Amino acid sequence: MTKVLVLYYSSYGHIEQMADAIAEGARAGGAEVDIRRVKETAPAEVVAAAHFKTDAAHPEIEGPDALTNYDAVIVGAPTRYGRMPSQMAAFWDTTGGVWMKGGLVGKVGGAFTSTASQHGGQETTLFSILTNLLHHGMTIVGLDYGFSGLNGVSEVMGGTPYGASTIADGDGSRQPSQVELDGARYQGKRIAETAAKLRG
Repeated sequence: MTKVLVLYYSSYGHIEQMADAIAEGARAGGAEVDIRRVKETAPAEVVAAAHFKTDAAHPEIEGPDALTNYDAVIVGAPTRYGRMPSQMAAFWDTTGGVWMKGGLVGKVGGAFTSTASQHGGQETTLFSILTNLLHHGMTIVGLDYGFSGLNGVSEVMGGTPYGASTIADGDGSRQPSQVELDGARYQGKRIAETAAKLRG
């Protein structure tokens, strides 16, 4: 069975919800799925002052070598000024040993994100994640236009061809919508199915 890792960082729970939806889709695509998060690296006083969500639903990833146990890795993180946050970047900065041995070459990768505003850097954040996966030799699968929810402007929504996304509003009050969660499920399923085909 194809094995998929959904790896995420979430400050307020939006990306955690999207990670669960990505995993649902990957399971629907026939994969065995693990959901892991990266370590919180912000100082405790910052976490408290910013009211970060600290009751995480999933365990931390065991370390960078764990990535090699999967046929696909789907990475989710919110934006920080149009790029991935330091917590996720710090994890990928530890993957040099995996890169040296080509541990992810030929595997499938994808990304998903959230922003406070409609034009808050979703696509640049996705690319900041995807760049790492491309350097590791991964085959990238985004959120293609086979997902009809990418079309239309009748409601505020995330979603780009580069990966699923949600919009949280400046105070974090907006939760992922049905169309955004459906996009995450669609992408998860497509990644699982693609990984299965590449496995042969």
